[in-house]
Amino acid sequence: MYLSRVEIDVSDRHKTSGLAHLGAFHNWVEQSFPEEIAAGKRKRHLWRIDKLAGKKYLLVLSESVPDLKLFTKYGIAETAITKSYDHFLDSIREGQLMQFRLTANPTYTVSQPGQKQGRIFPHVTIEQQCQWLVKRAEKSGFQLVEQEMVDVPGAPTAKDFKIISRDHPMLHRKAGRGVRLSRVTFEGMLRVANVADFKQTLTKGLGREKAFGMGLMTVIPEA
Repeated sequence: MYLSRVEIDVSDRHKTSGLAHLGAFHNWVEQSFPEEIAAGKRKRHLWRIDKLAGKKYLLVLSESVPDLKLFTKYGIAETAITKSYDHFLDSIREGQLMQFRLTANPTYTVSQPGQKQGRIFPHVTIEQQCQWLVKRAEKSGFQLVEQEMVDVPGAPTAKDFKIISRDHPMLHRKAGRGVRLSRVTFEGMLRVANVADFKQTLTKGLGREKAFGMGLMTVIPEA
């Protein structure tokens, strides 16, 4: 596995004018793997948009290395980097504490009489979206960990995670009208509970709409 990142050139509106909806970002990611296209074997690539220190990045997790020239199509020259993810995955141990960031599409399903598949609805409130993550933690191989505010005497215990952004980006599908997806980014602390399940979460994603920038969780081990 490989983790790749490029800084998006937000200062050049003409260059990035094509990135008007999630489908355009999806196409950018897919086109960055020309060998897969040529072989007719498309693989799922997890990705998300990160905003850090006033800059905007495209982050991609993939089984193979992207073509860095194509990967930089909407990015700033020479900012594209790729690192092997396998060594990190092999180093994960049960009980390990890690900081995490997850961009996801929190949803729930309502059963429909006479239909095999239920109808999908987005969670709307912050409480609902937080509960969505709480309910999925155990099956995903981790526990959410509360962090004590030890720097302030007598301060209450902080929450185990928080939502740092919520929005509804547009997605234009090939057929039908465009739709807006619920996108939520969480940050916090976790403890690895089941190594195999946790690795599955990191490499396969969490939740729906993975092709459109949701589901990618990244972590940084506590020293």
